[in-house]
Amino acid sequence: MNINFKNKTVLVTGASRGIGRETAKMFAESGAKVIIHYNKNKKKAVEFLDELSGQGHFIIQADISVADEVNRMTDEVFTKVDKVDILVNNAGIYEEIDFLLLNYDEWQDSWKRTINTNLTGLANLTFLISKSMTKQGGGKIINVSSRGAFRGEPTAPAYGAAKAAVNAFGQSFAKALAPNKVFVYTLAPGWVDTDMTKNEMNTPRGDFIKQQSPMNRIAKPEEIAQAIVYLASEGTDFMTGCILDINGASYLRS
Repeated sequence: MNINFKNKTVLVTGASRGIGRETAKMFAESGAKVIIHYNKNKKKAVEFLDELSGQGHFIIQADISVADEVNRMTDEVFTKVDKVDILVNNAGIYEEIDFLLLNYDEWQDSWKRTINTNLTGLANLTFLISKSMTKQGGGKIINVSSRGAFRGEPTAPAYGAAKAAVNAFGQSFAKALAPNKVFVYTLAPGWVDTDMTKNEMNTPRGDFIKQQSPMNRIAKPEEIAQAIVYLASEGTDFMTGCILDINGASYLRS
């Protein structure tokens, strides 16, 4: 198995923190040129860029939930690089709601914001980048989903619905793109120790969440990143279309 990404270019969305940050770091350490996507926190993205090993990395900004922004970002990427070998669709948001207290307008806002970021933005970027990958003779796409796609998210129904759709989208594109040597994989993590989950883990519910796994903890971002880097490496082509659970046995399916 080859974990050397020399002469490979990797685009990681949501790369200024959490899973995306660890993923970008591992790719850089393995010789890749990394494109760090961010939405709002330019300062953090610039600081992270300065920390990366290797050369040729750069940052790029876009609101993934806006179709025109995705198109603009993709055009900008290809003014700086000739090709993208690996796309990691990691950017996403998680919003909890009290279903019974929301009014209809609030429901609409929450639903659209989550679906547009976690599903539609991912699909738009995949569509555009896969066009380029097909022309260049191949590539790899790794989508970050969630165990919530399988177990349900009663306080975040839009999130669960989006992630379930990401799973189906990845499998559809895996079948469509395999003849062109573009391979698509999906990761379904459980809870991960990131900025997005820190507040919840610091509440009394945090212990309950940890106890869902027999390991009595949640995942570290680098554990998810290692799985992403593995799928992007050589020798995994026949895994295209897979959905890889990575949740510490907190939710098992067969």
